[in-house]
Amino acid sequence: MIRTQKYIIYFLIVTSYFLLVSGCKDKVKPGTAEVKRQVVTGVTLAEVHPSQVDEYYETSGTVKAKTISIVASRVMGTVTSVKVKEGDRVHAGQVLMTIDDRDIVQRVKAAEKAVEAAKQNKSLSDITYQRYKNLYDEKAISQQEIDQIETQKKVSDMEYERAMAMLAEAQVNHGFTRITAPISGIITEKKIELGSMAIPGIPILTVEDNSYFRIEANVDERLSGKLKRGMPVDVIIDSIGKQVKGRISEIVPAIDPMSRTFLIKVDLKMPSLKTGIYGKVLIPEGKKESILIPQKAIVEKGQLVGVYVVDNKGITTYRLIKTGKKYGEQIEILSGLSSGEKIIVGGVEKAVDGGIIK
Repeated sequence: MIRTQKYIIYFLIVTSYFLLVSGCKDKVKPGTAEVKRQVVTGVTLAEVHPSQVDEYYETSGTVKAKTISIVASRVMGTVTSVKVKEGDRVHAGQVLMTIDDRDIVQRVKAAEKAVEAAKQNKSLSDITYQRYKNLYDEKAISQQEIDQIETQKKVSDMEYERAMAMLAEAQVNHGFTRITAPISGIITEKKIELGSMAIPGIPILTVEDNSYFRIEANVDERLSGKLKRGMPVDVIIDSIGKQVKGRISEIVPAIDPMSRTFLIKVDLKMPSLKTGIYGKVLIPEGKKESILIPQKAIVEKGQLVGVYVVDNKGITTYRLIKTGKKYGEQIEILSGLSSGEKIIVGGVEKAVDGGIIK
């Protein structure tokens, strides 16, 4: 038994020796290994350098039509017709809907009758006054009698004017039964339907003038003394991917004590916008030195943002960077790159981390 165990131990020692010797044959000396790198071709390189760029204060706001008219009825009554729907384009003075006018029509007729009666009474008073005036000139009647007739004439004149005013009021009220567009634009909201009761002062339609828009944004109080009306600013509308020029048209002088900001309104000449769109306002504050690279050089890998940097040996390395503001087709680099380094700006889809450019 003991002899068998010796043979087994001897066999294991010999086997371990041969494995050790065979493993050592494949080792190489330090510093002599060659790394095989993938060759990268068809790319464009550029050397990065700092440059002077505009420094902006950035805030956000909401785009609104410059003129938004809330339409409400001036009289109470049942809606008898609705001639528009949301999205329709209308012109100023166009009839949008009508309200039951039967009671007001009767008031107009009554006022017209009152005017006719007052006119007849005025005519009679004029004739009577002229007759008594002739008698007074002939010394046939007393001063008191002519004064009485003259007063009756004045009263009839005032009654006629009062009747005319009541007729005009009735006609104006009748006109209120035809609700018209106060401005030219687009119907953006309709809050009433055929047969519903229109109540004075309750909004029923919204009309927006979509020829001009503006964006309203809150600005930090430190800029309260620096902004002026007419000052140019840049506005970025991310939803449509456009950057437009605007001018500050209004500055609200009151500062909100909670947010420490004040409101500005920037006019935009861009009819393709819509009320409610989110936008960014860039207010120029001066110049600064910064590194800019083309946005097409940026490579995103999941949540990582980086660029391919090329060293003196042509080896590419994917390096993480932190980006800042956009300047047209270029983007600011806050960290990750230094002046004089080379990056791949064209054909980035062909680049690989650890590759070599030949």
